Amino acid sequence: MALDDDIAILEAAPLFGLMNRDALRLISFAAERRRLEPGAVLFTRGETAEGGFVVMRGTVMLEPRGPRGAPVEAGPSALIGQAALFSPVERPTTARAGRGPVEVMVVTQAVMRRVLEVFPDAAAVIHDALADELAALTRAFADSRAADPT
Repeated sequence: MALDDDIAILEAAPLFGLMNRDALRLISFAAERRRLEPGAVLFTRGETAEGGFVVMRGTVMLEPRGPRGAPVEAGPSALIGQAALFSPVERPTTARAGRGPVEVMVVTQAVMRRVLEVFPDAAAVIHDALADELAALTRAFADSRAADPT
């Protein structure tokens, strides 16, 4: 895949779309690529995550987290493991390649840290976006508690 294609996919991905092209270029050069055959396991529930994945080609199937859940299909530009870009976390589900061949970009915490050090403006924008996300989640919890006071 050409560099411009990589950057276009990253620009459409959550969080990465907030960064400028130079930051995305650094990610594209520094990140590892992984190819998976159909049905191959990308990661397993309970593993410690040390980075996230951006789907570059194909689809990744995320197994349901609970018995009533439905599988989630992640296609090109999907970011899998956003929290793992910043901190080691436990994978909450198992992910497998979909029906066709899959290519993902592996963005480790070390790569993310380097990009944010080199591009402090990107760090500030991402900080604000994550703070907004957390505030929205907090409001949603507060609203649900207010609706059901039991």
